[in-house]
Amino acid sequence: MSRYLVDWSPTDIEIVTSDILIIGSGIAGLFAAFIGRAHGKVTILTKKKIEDSNTDLAQGGIAAAIDEDDSPFLHLEDTLKAGDGLCNVDAVEVLVTEGPERVEELIRLGARFDQVGGEIVLTREAAHGRARILHASDATGEEIRRTLVEQCLRTEGIAIHEDCFVVDLVTIGGRCLGALVWDCRRNRLTGFAAPVTIVATGGAGQLYRNTTNPAVATGDGIAAAFRAGAQLMDMEFVQFHPTALNLPGAPHFLISEAVRGEGGILRNQQGDRFMPGYHPMAELAPRDIVSRAIWKEMGRTGSDMVYLDLTQFDPGRLVKRFPKITATCAAYGVDVTRDLIPVSPAAHYMMGGIRTDLWGRTNIEGLYACGEAACNGVHGANRLASNSLLDGLVFGGRIADNFQEVLVPQSLVLSWRELQTGFRLKHTGSMSAAGKLVAVQETMWDLVGILRNSEGLKSAGAKLGRLSSTYDISGPLPEAVEAANLLTLGNLTTLAASIRTESRGGHFRTDYPERDDRDWRQQIILTLSGGKTHVFYKPLAG
Repeated sequence: MSRYLVDWSPTDIEIVTSDILIIGSGIAGLFAAFIGRAHGKVTILTKKKIEDSNTDLAQGGIAAAIDEDDSPFLHLEDTLKAGDGLCNVDAVEVLVTEGPERVEELIRLGARFDQVGGEIVLTREAAHGRARILHASDATGEEIRRTLVEQCLRTEGIAIHEDCFVVDLVTIGGRCLGALVWDCRRNRLTGFAAPVTIVATGGAGQLYRNTTNPAVATGDGIAAAFRAGAQLMDMEFVQFHPTALNLPGAPHFLISEAVRGEGGILRNQQGDRFMPGYHPMAELAPRDIVSRAIWKEMGRTGSDMVYLDLTQFDPGRLVKRFPKITATCAAYGVDVTRDLIPVSPAAHYMMGGIRTDLWGRTNIEGLYACGEAACNGVHGANRLASNSLLDGLVFGGRIADNFQEVLVPQSLVLSWRELQTGFRLKHTGSMSAAGKLVAVQETMWDLVGILRNSEGLKSAGAKLGRLSSTYDISGPLPEAVEAANLLTLGNLTTLAASIRTESRGGHFRTDYPERDDRDWRQQIILTLSGGKTHVFYKPLAG
């Protein structure tokens, strides 16, 4: 694998400097920018527009133990249980103890969560033992994004660059110096130099044919970090959301977990409620269990969908509580007050990503990561519902609160200039970006999806290996780089899934259906060195 995906020379491009470079505009990146502006000039790069992120699509809410009948300890217990024995307990303790204060800070910044009589309304979602989910109808992520964007836009010292696509992270001597970026508005490469670079680019839901993620979720920051030598962890753990809208011509629109938390019922093709037969918590079981149950019911009944029944709700309350869901379904001919909603699982969230410590630091000096792009073990093998927004808020804020001393930007420009000597890299091969992107998505969905086995993983590895044998960064650069990134992450996800010979959380193997704590209570870490992928293991303490 080439260190850089394109030929470039620092003498041929403009270099923009700042103190802190943040790649990504979801909750993690925006909050890190807002807090980090106290340490110097901040630059935010976003691939499309500032509102294009998974944060904006998050419906259910943000979890925090703010109720008097709740506690961080109870939140920790639920998170550990959902994580299926693979959580980093220290990371979870940080999440649940710092979470309430961060949420209060978000409210002070202007986030408007649903209230009754001046009190915040809390709801319950799958695998939570308490009602601890703050929400803004069914558009919580949109409300949080609005709040943070407004704060960043009005805050001096924060510059936002839209339509800037990260191609690679730039490193020298084990230190990150910023990023090589394709400026889509000017159709040219630009260098963004900074002593601190934060990857907050989100996950890689576009690895799969069916996904709730937006088109921008192609794992660009994770793949670029891997090429730069960063360690990746827990790549085999992919969460499939149980209930995505399944209608011809409609996107796989997420039907929030909160719908089942409020009493929504899953029914199969015959109209029978089936979840009580799979788990004592029925529709409120962890996401991986509900997804597999739906998958089995679809196979058993010969259907490609099941149904979510909300007809027992009071129509007025239903529309008020879930306006976005009711409106979206109505646009495709489904009246949720009378009709069953056709749903099926779709790829939703990556538990794995760039390995970090509890302060967001990676193994590369000057490089940090947060949000879905990062992995500190807080989610274990299966993320607890509504912990993702909290994760971005807590650990994005932690990075910005604890920056170490940074270099003067001018010295970074000199370091970039040093790259010109013997550093003009070549790239060979051929690749049709669009065709191979579809091939990756089909392969991952069919062979590295909800159910996996040795034969399928071996076949997937062979197919992805053939696709990866050649790269051609020709044609529209962003599309070609996206395809290259998804190929990289597809290979790594398949490799990690092949190595883990057990079933745990979001990773289920039909040939190894049991959890194995004797051999597999450890994490798989992947890193690139000398052009080859190296594997090592990190046993969990305790």
